[in-house]
Amino acid sequence: MAIEGLTIIGESINDSVPSTHKLFDAEDIDGLLELARMQDERGAAYIDVNIGPRSPEFMADLVRKIQGVTAKPLSIDTPDVEIARAGLAAYDADRAGGQKPVLNSISPLRMEMFELYAVCPFRPILLVSEQMVDGRSGGCHTADETCAAAKAMRAAAGAVGGGIPNDDLIFDPGIAPLGSDSEGNLKRLIQAAAMIHDDPDFAGVHMSVGLSNFTVMLPPKRADGSPVKGPLESAFLTKVMPLGLDMVIGSVKRKYELLGADHPAMVCIEDILQMEDGFEALMRVRDFYA
Repeated sequence: MAIEGLTIIGESINDSVPSTHKLFDAEDIDGLLELARMQDERGAAYIDVNIGPRSPEFMADLVRKIQGVTAKPLSIDTPDVEIARAGLAAYDADRAGGQKPVLNSISPLRMEMFELYAVCPFRPILLVSEQMVDGRSGGCHTADETCAAAKAMRAAAGAVGGGIPNDDLIFDPGIAPLGSDSEGNLKRLIQAAAMIHDDPDFAGVHMSVGLSNFTVMLPPKRADGSPVKGPLESAFLTKVMPLGLDMVIGSVKRKYELLGADHPAMVCIEDILQMEDGFEALMRVRDFYA
């Protein structure tokens, strides 16, 4: 069972997942639809649909077919405006009980995607780990920069049509692989989440990350045979959910849970947050799984 209050966007129908990529390349639509059914049955609130570099027509057709096997709303996941347009145009809100789709994602470099709201109203995932500097996109390196990016994206969303309400806004502060986080990204994310959570202008908004990215470079098991990825992801959620993170793009096969302060994964995360040296933080992660 998922953590109470945590909304899971099922991540499996994504061309970047090796096993799913094989289904796409084999044009195994039945296999993709089975992933939709499986995620529905295991509790995903949304089904993510990322077709990679395929055509807008393919996206539209797949959206219709997935909605033929699940009543869960979809997350249209692409940086390509035309692919997103096709997916949103094909989406049938009535099939999802009137629920809007998620559009993943809009960044400072893709502000034109807000125009797609006229095609089909959506709940946008807003990337606030990026900012515009001198007309160019760059990374946010501090919590203050991340919060400033969130304010800019919220203002842009407020200018769309009659304004996208706060409750439909999903901010993604950007999560980096823990196994290579030598620059303190985890600290930035947690501090930024706290700032957004405490700012009354953001009342009602949601926060989300692609949770599997957090442990993507780590081994599946510790030296004693116990799991690595699930506990570290749960430790992250334990730390950040009280700060307003209430959604993840994640796996319905993973057992996410809130951990006690003495759990080894929780101790590891707390130790990392106290460290100033990035190399020491990486060694602490290594110590956890070794």
